[in-house]
Amino acid sequence: MKKKKIYVPYRRKREGKTNYKKRLKLLLSKKPRLVVRKTNRHIIAQIVQYSQGGDKILVSAHTKELEKFGWKFKTRNIPAAYLVGLLCGVKAKKKEIKEAILDIGFHPSIKGSIIYSVVKGAIDADLKIPCDEKMFPPEERIKGKHIAEYAKLLKSNEEKFKKQFSEYIEKNLNIEDIEKNFAEVEGKIRKWQ
Repeated sequence: MKKKKIYVPYRRKREGKTNYKKRLKLLLSKKPRLVVRKTNRHIIAQIVQYSQGGDKILVSAHTKELEKFGWKFKTRNIPAAYLVGLLCGVKAKKKEIKEAILDIGFHPSIKGSIIYSVVKGAIDADLKIPCDEKMFPPEERIKGKHIAEYAKLLKSNEEKFKKQFSEYIEKNLNIEDIEKNFAEVEGKIRKWQ
């Protein structure tokens, strides 16, 4: 009687953390990967290079770092994503990394999403990443205009406004200044080059 061979998938596959077929396709390019990950409060962008001993992070940028450049608003929105992508691209430029390919992992590819805002920031920092421009969010959304307009719209209903923007009210921030703050932080990151 023949014994059946038991196939046990890799631990990361069992845990739903790695799609090995997709990963192999990315690794075959032999280019560094721009890995974009989202947490509940932050966005992380990393340039990662494959090595047999394990992937090596060449460059990393985190939305928490934006505070050093004067970012006052939330760290998990489209403007913050663009800025973290820009910062990652600037750091990559300093380490003479010129190109990368996008690795979004298990995140769905959605046009105009936070992930493509990060990619747009990295591309604007002169990092070559193959990506269709149709996927990028509109320029107004990248600068935070939609957030400022939504705040203006909610001001008529004070209760909803306080509920939605309570964190900003506690910090005495005017949500309508997000575009101005975005421009300042973007300028500082570009000068940091």
